[in-house]
Amino acid sequence: MSQPPNQPPQGGFGAPQDPRQGGFGAPQTPPPPQDAPQTPPPPQGPPQTPPPPQGPPSGAPQPGYGYPQQPPAQPGPYAQPQQPGPYGQPPQQPGPYGYPQQPGPYGQQPAQGYGYPPQPQYPGAPGSGSRNPFKGKPALAIGAAVAALVVIGGTVYAVTSGGDDKDDKPVAQQTDDPKGSASPSGSDGGGSKGGADPENLNAGRQSGESKVLWYKPAPDAPKSGADAPGMWITDKTAVKAAYKQLFAYNVADGENAWDPISFPEKICAATKDQSSSGKIVVAYMNGSSDRAKCDQLQQVDLDTGEKGWKASVAKGGLFDSTLKVELSITGKTLMVGRSQSGTAYDVDSGEKLWDKTRYGDKCFPAAFAGGDKLISVASCDASGSNEHDEVQELDPATGKAKWTMRFDKGWRVARVFSLDPLVIYGTNKEKKAWNISTFDSSGKIRSQVNVDLDIGAECGWAILQRDLTGCSGVVADANTLYMPTKAISSANEIVAIDLATGKEKWRVKSPAEESMLPIEVEDGKLVAYVQPSYDAGGQVVSIPATGSNHQPTKLLQNPASVARIENGFFSKAYAWADGRFYLSSTRLSGNDEAKEKLMLAFGK
Repeated sequence: MSQPPNQPPQGGFGAPQDPRQGGFGAPQTPPPPQDAPQTPPPPQGPPQTPPPPQGPPSGAPQPGYGYPQQPPAQPGPYAQPQQPGPYGQPPQQPGPYGYPQQPGPYGQQPAQGYGYPPQPQYPGAPGSGSRNPFKGKPALAIGAAVAALVVIGGTVYAVTSGGDDKDDKPVAQQTDDPKGSASPSGSDGGGSKGGADPENLNAGRQSGESKVLWYKPAPDAPKSGADAPGMWITDKTAVKAAYKQLFAYNVADGENAWDPISFPEKICAATKDQSSSGKIVVAYMNGSSDRAKCDQLQQVDLDTGEKGWKASVAKGGLFDSTLKVELSITGKTLMVGRSQSGTAYDVDSGEKLWDKTRYGDKCFPAAFAGGDKLISVASCDASGSNEHDEVQELDPATGKAKWTMRFDKGWRVARVFSLDPLVIYGTNKEKKAWNISTFDSSGKIRSQVNVDLDIGAECGWAILQRDLTGCSGVVADANTLYMPTKAISSANEIVAIDLATGKEKWRVKSPAEESMLPIEVEDGKLVAYVQPSYDAGGQVVSIPATGSNHQPTKLLQNPASVARIENGFFSKAYAWADGRFYLSSTRLSGNDEAKEKLMLAFGK
């Protein structure tokens, strides 16, 4: 069903020649944002909350897995296509979530330590062959590896629980205590074991291996588990959140950089990035009951540990929940996203800047992604005849929409793989289809990914939020998207994809049997992490992004003697900064029998 040569692309491949055809290609004219908050009507089925997982399919995959047996009627998210392109082929599990064998947050608490049970590996899209009805236009499927970390402490959250939300607007104010509590709660976790190698982890280090600069166990967490979001690295400090506290360590030796900051309730959200002035913002619950909201904000200076302004997030309309919020920093703007609206603050002063509320065709902002750009995703006319998603780039200073892209009915914006350049992953549950598109600075379609691979990136579980930027292991520079494949029968690969064409530039195999994941692009080279095994330490490697030779060069070889600890970070975040490699937990299981890990730093 390939298209005739020398014809304009259709379906999921390109912009229609006549913009009046709508949807795909040229963005729709942005409706003027409405500044005044409005009370939304009750949504009939907001798309931001996925249904309870049904578990993986039983038995072997069916023939032609990863592609429809019959051409889908609507393979692209933007237009009314006449012919199917390569972006309508279903993975076995729609979306980038890859439901776990145990139903995660809808089921029982996992029995083992470190937070999460092993995830099953589902088959992905096959390569070109007789079973592929779109030969020459292979699909890309998001497999179970993308959907890694799913357990939320065994707790089932209510989407619309009541409470005593304050009606007054958030007021920025200075805290009384410029420093946090000097005594961490619970065990010695996270804070008291400083100094170089307090547990003598370098005793078995071999020649040529990196060394453990420092290692930190986690603090006590409740049996239901606890979040440990964020990891922020500066020239001086490495800062980590865990349960109700923030810990800070000197990057060189792991000594406490400042006294741990303790919060009255558990931390429920944090900015992924720091501001240019070295500030972050964390959110914590306003109580411990099941009616508590995630609406208390606190700014913190990463280098000094000083607590700056704090604020309470005002509640939204009837169905606009702050049970969970999303925080992001773009320039000097802190964006706080509720379930159906958002409020922007000056990250340095805490001054409220603007609100993003309902606009246009009953469009409610359902998610935000911030960093290099500020992106809003809205759910419009929920359960109506014109139900659809819209993407806008917002001016972080004013909240005004720079452009708007409308997705067709049935398509959901699931993830943002990159903000600048903008790369969006969309799903269609009914069609069991997906689409990955790249955009230029004006919001027009630049390309669509047309590469045969199963993505092996690691993504968090989006339950009360879309968690647009919750995937690690996917990196982009101005012209290239770097994606890991999922290791199935052998070592995985990293594939470089041309953002101008959506086609593959090159791919390189992991130097070990374990998966290799992109971290960042540094000085024209891709830095990647090769994960450890039970008896071999991980590696940090550098891969030339241009030229003809893309073989990895080893920057760090972590000690085999510490592989058991390094490999124990199942739910993890990682970072590379100034020649040091950092690992940290993103979720604590609360298992008293397990010695939980918080953070580990390697260097030369």
